Amino acid sequence: MPGLLSAMEGFCVIGIVIGVGYVAARMRIGGPQAQMVLNRFSFFVSSPCLMFAILSKEPIFEIFHSSIIVAFFSAAIVGVVFVVLNRLFFHLKAADATIGALNSLYLNSNNIGLPIATYILGNPALVAPILVMQQAVFTPVGLTVLDVTTKGKVSVKEIAKQPLHQPLLIGSLLGIVLSAVHAKTGWFLPNYLFDPIDMIGDSAVPMILMAFGMSLHGTKPLQQKGDRPAIFTVAILKNIVMPIIAFLLAYFVMGFRGATLYACVVLAALPTGQNVYNYAARYNVGLTFARDGILLSTMTSPIFIAIIAAILS
Repeated sequence: MPGLLSAMEGFCVIGIVIGVGYVAARMRIGGPQAQMVLNRFSFFVSSPCLMFAILSKEPIFEIFHSSIIVAFFSAAIVGVVFVVLNRLFFHLKAADATIGALNSLYLNSNNIGLPIATYILGNPALVAPILVMQQAVFTPVGLTVLDVTTKGKVSVKEIAKQPLHQPLLIGSLLGIVLSAVHAKTGWFLPNYLFDPIDMIGDSAVPMILMAFGMSLHGTKPLQQKGDRPAIFTVAILKNIVMPIIAFLLAYFVMGFRGATLYACVVLAALPTGQNVYNYAARYNVGLTFARDGILLSTMTSPIFIAIIAAILS
């Protein structure tokens, strides 16, 4: 099974780099701010450069592949399912339920998605449509709901400006613009301008993985027993239900086969994005819920991606 072998090799690469980050944190290499520095530099500098470099060389019609339909509806469906389950069983407050829905549907297209797309699927550009969709649709909607449920009002101007505060989205959009210009006119950035951007972008994945490894040091998850049923539900929805929905949509509705079907299902099995914790911290709601949901989803995701690789590849 070459696909399963490729997935295991990819997880080995990813796991080793994460392990280096964990050991570095345990040995206090870089000091207490090392994780924050790596996270911030990769978020504001390296990752935008990486997405720009990738997308600017990607054919414009490949960027907006019809697989984005599968990604959108599979995410939206599991979000709605969590809201219904919360109404029936968990009875979380509206703001906490919003965090739960985001935990269920929000893909880690950066920290884990980029390495998996790079080392398992062989094409890091596959995460770009998901990134654009999440930052342009799910983030504004989620923040609007959090604004309403925590402040009692909607700051329309602030929500409208959210995409402008996302470096990854900005880098992606600039790359898409350059790709469109190149397709239309044949013009592209000269090498002396593109190569430094590409070089900086190459540092994104290792920094992201090492920072994540550092975050695992000293973590004590699932301390609040009352949240455990909702947390386990979030992980099940994210890592099991969402890939199944993605498969059904991709196979039966969109008619995808082969590598496209495989990529749709693997990407749907990505763990919850760490952005959700940032949103929870910003509004001071569901902090431990968000953190534990992300951690549990992240730790179990490789198992299900390996299963998907064994079945579909």
